[in-house]
Amino acid sequence: MSIMKACEMVGVSRRTIYNWIAANKVEYLRTAGGSIRIFVDTLWREPDGTKHPTSPNAAA
Repeated sequence: MSIMKACEMVGVSRRTIYNWIAANKVEYLRTAGGSIRIFVDTLWREPDGTKHPTSPNAAA
């Protein structure tokens, strides 16, 4: 998922996503063209591996 889509999904700024990347809080890959793609499932995890409390599935 793109940085902007990730921002929209979790309601944070681009800077926050980049901070999470720098802190290894989310998994990502860099495409051949240099773009960053975030693995969606890592957006909903806390660093210890538990689900993030604002996850859409957390209330279920």
